[in-house]
Amino acid sequence: MRVLVACEFSAIVRDAFIERGHDAYSVDLLPTEGDPEWHYQDDALVVARECGWDLVIAHPPCTRLTKAGVRWLHERDLWKEMREAAGFFRSFLELDVPMVAVENPVMHRYATEVVGRKQDQVVQPWMFGHLESKGTGLWLKGLPPLVPTEDVKASTMALTPKERDRAHWAAPGPDRWKMRSRTYAGIAAAMADQWGGGNP
Repeated sequence: MRVLVACEFSAIVRDAFIERGHDAYSVDLLPTEGDPEWHYQDDALVVARECGWDLVIAHPPCTRLTKAGVRWLHERDLWKEMREAAGFFRSFLELDVPMVAVENPVMHRYATEVVGRKQDQVVQPWMFGHLESKGTGLWLKGLPPLVPTEDVKASTMALTPKERDRAHWAAPGPDRWKMRSRTYAGIAAAMADQWGGGNP
């Protein structure tokens, strides 16, 4: 199966599909942290529209779309940036590709209005074996919701808030966004196992 993981520099999701025998690539404006042979450093939408993919998993930027940043829309007049980001997000859902998943934190209502619908599913790292909490929405086309593979919610909730919400409490710095944008390996494995169909 030909798989494109859009807006991914970490190669975590891409490599999960490669390990299962799929013809998988990542694309991002940044260079990849993985093997560059399987990466396009380019405009994600251009690559997604050109190469005849069976499955596209996209991780578009969430800064102007997430509920956590909604206050700045008013205070800094970021409405134009929000509409552009939501339009970019929606473009992935509109791809002429059989299977599409677009990932982002749960959106504020203004972005949801532009995108046209809410997420189909919200997943947590603790559903896939990680002792962390970070709700992530999945907008799906032609794909079933992910089935949890290792529920460690009880152990996660026994941790302190700073321990279980490490992404939220990460120290400020130039690379904080990179750490927060990486997909958890357990979620990537579930995507490859469940959406790859065991059929490279």
